[in-house]
Amino acid sequence: MTELTSLGPTRDAYDAVAAVYAEQFHDSLRDRAVERALLGAFAELVRANGDGEVADLGCGPGYVTAHLHGLGLRAFGVDASPEMIGLARAAHPGLRFEVGSMGALALADGTLAGVLSRWSIIHLPPRELPSVVAEFARVLAPGGHLLVAFPATDGPEHETQSYDHVVATAYRWNPDRLAALLRTHGLTETTRTTIAPHPTDRRQFAEIQLLARKD
Repeated sequence: MTELTSLGPTRDAYDAVAAVYAEQFHDSLRDRAVERALLGAFAELVRANGDGEVADLGCGPGYVTAHLHGLGLRAFGVDASPEMIGLARAAHPGLRFEVGSMGALALADGTLAGVLSRWSIIHLPPRELPSVVAEFARVLAPGGHLLVAFPATDGPEHETQSYDHVVATAYRWNPDRLAALLRTHGLTETTRTTIAPHPTDRRQFAEIQLLARKD
């Protein structure tokens, strides 16, 4: 477990915009058919391996946690922002939401059947990513599944690239190097999907959805 030096500034930035963020993105899965399909596949894989809990890390206002619950998973959400967690609890009172850090989860080793990290690693400085991946691996049970979504770098020559996120400094990651980092912690990539940007998107870089299984 590692306390993240980036946690405080990122938490404060999201606290400040929590209500606006929740309003803007509450139905963002509606127009993302490919991502909904991938979340469905993730849920099916987790259910096939038992009835364990699934953590939505960086859950924000909780709409994706609720989507996972609707797919039949025992999902709960974790976010560093108390304001985000307050909104998630208000919107989804039947679900569990906790304030916490991806670098130091209040969970015992090997207790989760699944981990979702949907764009939650983007605010990690490169030096902090390995410790967070280690934490993902620590809390997953053998056979558990990780689905991590993130923006890709422009090419293999770039391990990471920062970009102009409106809330806090953010980073893109090289998918091959991230997959290699997962392997060092016993997480084997099983599926990788690249979603190309729409021509009208403000940021013209690809989105990666990477599914891995704990050995």
